[in-house]
Amino acid sequence: MSNSADFPGTGTSPGRSRFRPVRVLTLAVFALAGLLFATSFHTAKGTNIRTDDSLLRLSDLIHERSRENAGLEESNAALRDDVEELAAREQGLTDAEDAELKELEQAAGTDPVKGEAVTVTLNDAPPDATAKLPGYPEPEPDYLVIHQQDLQAVVNALWKGGAEGIQVMDQRLISTSAVRCVGNTLILQGRVYSPPYKVTAVGDPERLQKSLAESPAIQNYMVYVNVYGLGWKVEEDGVRTLPGYTGTVDLQYARPAGNASERP
Repeated sequence: MSNSADFPGTGTSPGRSRFRPVRVLTLAVFALAGLLFATSFHTAKGTNIRTDDSLLRLSDLIHERSRENAGLEESNAALRDDVEELAAREQGLTDAEDAELKELEQAAGTDPVKGEAVTVTLNDAPPDATAKLPGYPEPEPDYLVIHQQDLQAVVNALWKGGAEGIQVMDQRLISTSAVRCVGNTLILQGRVYSPPYKVTAVGDPERLQKSLAESPAIQNYMVYVNVYGLGWKVEEDGVRTLPGYTGTVDLQYARPAGNASERP
């Protein structure tokens, strides 16, 4: 029999050291931390990997590409004017043919259009907006921003009202223009815009405003204007000249319809 009594229920005497898993776990944690520090040092190579200026945020990259696209559009417009001038000299168009060409350019949106204008301005609601009328729920973030369908509703209503030309922000729309939004950011013909959004149409101001008022989609939008404070302003803009569209007019991705097996 041993002179020292075991701890009750353990079978271990007080003079004998026990195996402690906690010690092993602690050592493993310190070893892993050291490995992470060493890896971080070799990756950063003396630089701050959190604030390195070379790592652009996605939003910065998008805006940079947008500025580049704007410059390329200006260059493309100047080159196209030169090409059209040279082509006209080569072909020797008659006055009738030249007038027909001008008419087609205006219909296509590549020629400036001048006339009485109406401008619609849409804007996000204040971030702290609350329901202004009884019976409506408190707003979710989605209720307080301009969506793609809101801009599309305005553009469609203006076309329906007989608009001769439409400009969104600083760009002329043509038949292949796509008004798209990502969140509350507008992406139009390779360029990025933030609210407030301005849509200007040349045409009969009375018809344009009547078409806006009668649009079911805009009537639905007006509920959010009155309840949550989304921005909405329609104003006659006097005589305006909308610039012609300066981007490419070629369809680069359209393919003739055919059997699915014939498509890439």
